[in-house]
Amino acid sequence: IAGSIMLFISHIVMTKRLPQKKEWIQISIYGLFNITFYLGLYVIAMQKVSAGLGSLAVATNPVFIVLISAIWLSHKIKFKNILSLVLCFIGVFLAAYPLLQSSFATPGGILILVTSMIAYSLGTIYYSKQNWNGLHILTINGWQTIIGAVFLLPVLFLTYQANKNIFDSDFWFSTSWLAIAVSIGAVQFWLYLLKINPIKASYWLFLCPIFGFLIAHFMVKEPLTLYTLFGVVFVIIGLYTSLSVDKKTK
Repeated sequence: IAGSIMLFISHIVMTKRLPQKKEWIQISIYGLFNITFYLGLYVIAMQKVSAGLGSLAVATNPVFIVLISAIWLSHKIKFKNILSLVLCFIGVFLAAYPLLQSSFATPGGILILVTSMIAYSLGTIYYSKQNWNGLHILTINGWQTIIGAVFLLPVLFLTYQANKNIFDSDFWFSTSWLAIAVSIGAVQFWLYLLKINPIKASYWLFLCPIFGFLIAHFMVKEPLTLYTLFGVVFVIIGLYTSLSVDKKTK
């Protein structure tokens, strides 16, 4: 759904060009990391670990991205970058601590979850490292979504169970939200940030668990505690530290 909407807007409405030769390979590799491995493994992992651990795992992405950038792209990591990472990670851990006390997880689930995060981080760095020759972001995002999903089709055919699929209003609302708000809206902003700087963009992922806790409070009445408050404060300080580094660099 998301891929079709993006390609319709990109190629029909905006009349943007199709990918050419090498760009198809680049998009396919990005889709393999970002959709096939990351989303595919993450969905499997969430059946084996708690939601609290799943949301906390997203906060490991900036760490992986910074480390991979240092090795792959030879980006220099300054002390303030490390300080920002530490502050943000402490904040997320504090906010998630009450949930982690009652969390469940299997060793296999944790391994799959970590692997999915590494795949996402590799995809992030790969995207930022490529020369896209002015190819529109909607085109890249649309095709990588569809191609990544095509790579997942063999797994779908092998594991599909008709009795576990209920196509009711909840299903279609959730699917529409994931397709439009997440795959189109959020990912478009993410790809825009990656064009600027992958390390700078990665720090904003620390907000994902924090917003997750806040949304859970208002939608399903999960309690907010002092741990949540202190966690938010640490994340904000960490993000401010990261952004202040960029301003001084400029």
